[in-house]
Amino acid sequence: MLIIASDEHRGHRYRELHNGEMVDGFERPERADLIAAALRSAGHHFVEPGPVDRELLGRVHTPAYVELLETAWARWVGAGHTATAAMGFMWPTGGFTDREPADIVGLLGRHSFSADTSIVAGTWAAVASSAAIATTAADRTLDDGETAYGLCRPPGHHAGRDRFGGYCLVNNAAVAAQRLRDRGMGRVGVLDVDYHHGNGTQEIFYARDDVVFVSIHADPVEEFPWFAGFPDERGSGDGEGANLNLALARGTGRAEWFAALAVALERLRGLDALVVSLGVDTFEDDPLGTFHLTTDDFGRMATEITGLGTPTAIVQEGGYESDDLGRNVAAFLAHI
Repeated sequence: MLIIASDEHRGHRYRELHNGEMVDGFERPERADLIAAALRSAGHHFVEPGPVDRELLGRVHTPAYVELLETAWARWVGAGHTATAAMGFMWPTGGFTDREPADIVGLLGRHSFSADTSIVAGTWAAVASSAAIATTAADRTLDDGETAYGLCRPPGHHAGRDRFGGYCLVNNAAVAAQRLRDRGMGRVGVLDVDYHHGNGTQEIFYARDDVVFVSIHADPVEEFPWFAGFPDERGSGDGEGANLNLALARGTGRAEWFAALAVALERLRGLDALVVSLGVDTFEDDPLGTFHLTTDDFGRMATEITGLGTPTAIVQEGGYESDDLGRNVAAFLAHI
């Protein structure tokens, strides 16, 4: 299988607020290293992505948001801040206006939704490369007639139209889906199998019927992102019915998870193309999940998804540092 990857992600080693303390981010460069090592051992072919498509990013997100991501670090330093990670500390929640501040700290608060994601000197290069990887995966899937996998880091499915959080800054799955639409795919599906709900992907496509979003995830009553991912969120306007959330309880095992996958695949059947947001934090020993899937289950997951017979591009989402991380991704790709 063709693997699209880049070393640009290494510059994004950020800090996050976790349980009241500033700590090194859980979504660290070593994640991609573990995955890449496992895929090289499995004999997969690696290529670099093409250039980032700024115009495409400005349609999936907003042009002003993309510009903020590109310039935030320089503006942070230029404002005299000496902290090694740029982040806001106040968010426009209920009762506040949603105006655009002039100050970089206010801007970072306005355009983020959680304190687990910050910006450092190498962040823009990393997120631009990650988006380019997703775009290239979509292109190569169509051009080569075979599934391509994008080793995207940072991940993307929590990034909304103009807000970052959940370790995500640019929504790679949405970028890939829009690329497929731009290249003539009439209706595109996004299947999100990450442990956490892809709230950003949902937001971006919520009022559209040309992209069907289906997510299997931990119930937001119990898990991040808490404020999105409920079954009654079905889309709005033209997108009514094009959004399906399959929320599962903590501790879900393989039988319940694969029952949800069957429902998801039935909803996605007959579309022109598919993007898979591949989170492997559903693994039984993942440090940030509670589900009980095994390495073999990721192979079964891939086999069932492939059974749709739909042109498919894959982008990497979650799955956190453990001895099994690369093995789980490799198990999935071995059955595509």
